[in-house]
Amino acid sequence: MRIFVAGFHHETNTFAPSVADWDAFKAGAGYPAYARGPVMLEQMGGGSLAIAGFVREARARGWTLVPSVWAGAMPSNRITADAFARIRREMLADLREALLQGLDGILLDLHGAAVAEGADDAEGELLQCLRAVTGPALPIVASLDLHANVTRRMLAHASAMTAYRTYPHVDMIATGERAARMLARRLLPGAPARHSHARRVPFLLPLNAQCTLLEPAASVIAQLERLEDEADLELSFAMGFSAADFAECGPVLFGHGADAAALQRAVETLHEEVCARRREWSTDLLAPAEAVARALSLAGPGRGPVIIADTQDNPGAGGDANTTGMLHALRAAGAGHRLAGSVALGLLCDPESAAAACAAGVGARLPLSLGRAVATWDGTLTDPPLHGEARVLAVHDGTLPLHGPMTAGATARLGPCACVELDGIRVLLASAKAQMLDLDLFRFLGIEPGAMKLLVVKSSVHFRAAFAPIASHILVAKAPGPMPADPGDLPWRHLDPATAPRP
Repeated sequence: MRIFVAGFHHETNTFAPSVADWDAFKAGAGYPAYARGPVMLEQMGGGSLAIAGFVREARARGWTLVPSVWAGAMPSNRITADAFARIRREMLADLREALLQGLDGILLDLHGAAVAEGADDAEGELLQCLRAVTGPALPIVASLDLHANVTRRMLAHASAMTAYRTYPHVDMIATGERAARMLARRLLPGAPARHSHARRVPFLLPLNAQCTLLEPAASVIAQLERLEDEADLELSFAMGFSAADFAECGPVLFGHGADAAALQRAVETLHEEVCARRREWSTDLLAPAEAVARALSLAGPGRGPVIIADTQDNPGAGGDANTTGMLHALRAAGAGHRLAGSVALGLLCDPESAAAACAAGVGARLPLSLGRAVATWDGTLTDPPLHGEARVLAVHDGTLPLHGPMTAGATARLGPCACVELDGIRVLLASAKAQMLDLDLFRFLGIEPGAMKLLVVKSSVHFRAAFAPIASHILVAKAPGPMPADPGDLPWRHLDPATAPRP
């Protein structure tokens, strides 16, 4: 079997302050850098993304993989028109060339929540373009992120799709393997036709409430897997990325199966369960000062650290990891002194301060202006930079291997980085934005997370995979930032009127 393989990942927050241009895809930042051809398989085959699962399963089956494009950029506002056009053009050119040698199928590692300038449904458009080249018969199977905004065009032009089932996403490789097995079923001689069915949930889900370690998401996924096994179905719950202002933003339950009636019953059963538990799809959020006060009351000797998630500046959801609301709250409470230097925040994306600290060197003291004020969706500015004299504790070139539950096998490339201490608070500075989802992202700058008493992480949920095992308590703070913890706060203009902006 000759299988065409490609990947395209971007999670678009149309209310975020910065866009994804071609340079963002070339750099990759939290993703591997843009790659095309055989180097793509060499780069992606040993990582933790779904495409690595494709490679593993395909090689076990003796398939020949025909590599095209890997393109991934950190979440932000829209993908620029020229970047999307280039990715699409190169993928389509590779597909046309591959078809000349013969192809049996296509595997795509997609995010599912990309919005480009001029293309609100970027994955739907990409799939439609691919289908126009292949014709209707060639099977196209795609893996999706759990936060995909699944559209009618995506469902129409893909033969099948399957979404991650965990958030934090610790099953990306397993999802890639599942997608390859789904393709294999469609390649069997005489394989029966498989039907598709989908139902849209009539309300958006806040990002924090989508955590599959918590209820109600945990029970819905467990029920999905039971129904799938009982009737030999392929079911998914794409919970949506609730910050993309276009008509089809939102959660979708969908699946594929040879028994159309059983498939419809299963999807409808899951839809009823999600809607019946509508009021449970929410998370307790704390103001910054309240979160710090509660953390100080919970922290103590012999306990693991209290973790505060700075969810509205999550760089994994469109934030730039540079806001200072939590830093100001820590300083105002005297947290660094009260907990004797056992307080740390990371990662704060501040290339200028990181460069200044690296130039000064370990042990130096220098005045720094940390972070910046950024405009949010309603035009207001976040907290101002935090000024003060800082001591440089550690510096690093920012390239490091990762070993966490989500990231094992990946390499972070963050540019010059430094750990500085200001008023007893240790701040990890990076030159590129990256979500704090791995213990190594503290350790590389000399901080052992388990030995700290209070950690502030710029993340929403992904941090839980690595940090929950060491935490005594986890709190979620709603400091001002570009990624709304409550999608009902956003000034929606294009969302389908049938979809409520909050549960």
